[in-house]
Amino acid sequence: MALVELKVGMHCEECIKAIKKAIRKIEDVETYRLDSELNKITVTGNVTSEEVIRVLQKIGKSATSWSEE
Repeated sequence: MALVELKVGMHCEECIKAIKKAIRKIEDVETYRLDSELNKITVTGNVTSEEVIRVLQKIGKSATSWSEE
């Protein structure tokens, strides 16, 4: 099982709802957690960071790997 940690701008409830909805649609996601204070998304499951980033880009969110900070 993979652990994906990404930095994504989350500025309002609508952003957070859209992000949650997009992540729920990804196959093989076990868990996900959004931290709006840190602008951090943590996803576990049989997924890659590239998959999650691609899904977020489709809804207009740019995401970068948390470890690149």
